[in-house]
Amino acid sequence: MAAPAMETVLIKKPNMQESYTEHQIAEIIRCADPVTGPQYFLDHYFYIQHPTRGRLQYNPYEYQRRLVDTYHNYRYSISLMPRQTGKSTTAAGYLLWYAMFVPDSAILVAAHKYTGSQEIMQRIRYAYESVPNFIRAGVTSYNKGSIDFDNGSRIVSATTTETTGRGMSISLLYCDEFAFVRPSIASEFWTAIAPTLATGGKCIITSTPNSDEDQFAQIWRQANKRLDEYGNETELGANGFRAYRSKWEEHPDRDAAWASEMRAQLGEERFRREMECEFIIFDETLISPIFLTEMAGIDPILKQGQVRWYKKPEKGRVYIVALDPSLGTGGDPSAIQVLELPSMKQIGEWQHNKTPVQQQIKILSEITKYLTECTGVDTDVYYSVENNTLGEAALVSIEEFGEQNIKGVFLSEPSRAGNSRRYRKGFTTTNKSKLSACSKFKNLIETRKLHIASKSLISELKTFVASGSGYAAKIGETDDLVMSMLLAIRMATFLREFDPNLDEHLKDSSEDMLMPMPFIMT
Repeated sequence: MAAPAMETVLIKKPNMQESYTEHQIAEIIRCADPVTGPQYFLDHYFYIQHPTRGRLQYNPYEYQRRLVDTYHNYRYSISLMPRQTGKSTTAAGYLLWYAMFVPDSAILVAAHKYTGSQEIMQRIRYAYESVPNFIRAGVTSYNKGSIDFDNGSRIVSATTTETTGRGMSISLLYCDEFAFVRPSIASEFWTAIAPTLATGGKCIITSTPNSDEDQFAQIWRQANKRLDEYGNETELGANGFRAYRSKWEEHPDRDAAWASEMRAQLGEERFRREMECEFIIFDETLISPIFLTEMAGIDPILKQGQVRWYKKPEKGRVYIVALDPSLGTGGDPSAIQVLELPSMKQIGEWQHNKTPVQQQIKILSEITKYLTECTGVDTDVYYSVENNTLGEAALVSIEEFGEQNIKGVFLSEPSRAGNSRRYRKGFTTTNKSKLSACSKFKNLIETRKLHIASKSLISELKTFVASGSGYAAKIGETDDLVMSMLLAIRMATFLREFDPNLDEHLKDSSEDMLMPMPFIMT
């Protein structure tokens, strides 16, 4: 019969009386040293499992030594490192040292996936089982997801969620690949965990980059703001974090030839993100991730309530006002985009999630009124709504409000049968029409024909990703600003057939000539 796990030689029994040689006592003292102990322990008693070479004693590179110093000497640290440079392995060794030589410590390992947290715990268990018995602490509980030591310390692993760590008294928090935690979860997690760290806990965050707007990126940017009010450089960032960064060139096995091969295998985008640590989005976004990193919005020049204006309307221009309606009950927001033609500039925007449909129509009316007051010509302004599902309520509200009270022209697409006397007002969004608008939108952005001013819209584009046979917001994110802009693009596409100047601005370079399609003005 197999012996119980607690009785195997893989672990040390708790609270055992032992005899030590003078050499062993000296080694314990060196490992327990509060200043040099971590490096000494990792250099002499930390073993790793190499994927091809098996069991090896840890032999850190110079950048890994600096990493351990950063972990140990700063209460809060955030590390930006390339893939496969040993950040998780080094963290596993440091966490094991901390648990065994800092009694009564509660250590939480949080990873973006369950498999990630279990991988780190496996490295910790492997390292613990390789430590000589006289060095390691005894354990009272030894599981896949946690280890309890007889000195009162505990290591617990968990997937990062909104509530992970809530209520715990954490001595040391380790967040692995934090940039890949879903943004909404990461934000809630950080809000929940920060108060527990404020009581004196340490925090270590490591990751390769993902989006430049996620929680990891926000912490990283603040950690790199290291000038005080007098312009002097400080060790810590504005948020109290110590920022650490390594480069792929620091790994002795990586050179220009290796980089060239990796670029060929991964592609330029992934290489720049995973090896050069550029904040290029990981997901398959509609707009090229590399292009998204170059996009930067501007601050509004004018605010009228919640309407943001980025440019003053001008006479002689054509304006499109596109409404993507919502219930206005606090769920998905409704959104309005204002597009100037033929310059193809986004000049205005509105978004809110608690505005009822009737009020949404009133805001649309106020926007068109402002535009006509600036341009002086009613027919320079075209407006429309998406008429699917909730759009039906918007159409009813427009009828009740009175089209005559809305400046400009209500633009509608023709009926599929081509009978201009039988149509439904507004624009109907189907998967086919959405994909077509996405394609046009992508082309206009990436050929720099369409100029986006809104930081909020750019932010939504970074989470507008491939989903099934189309594109949609990532889980937990919104895409209402994107959808209203797609409607504006569809409206402009209809108008282009009757304006040669506009046609040149909207035509793809490889686009075949198409026969003009009718549109209906009501």
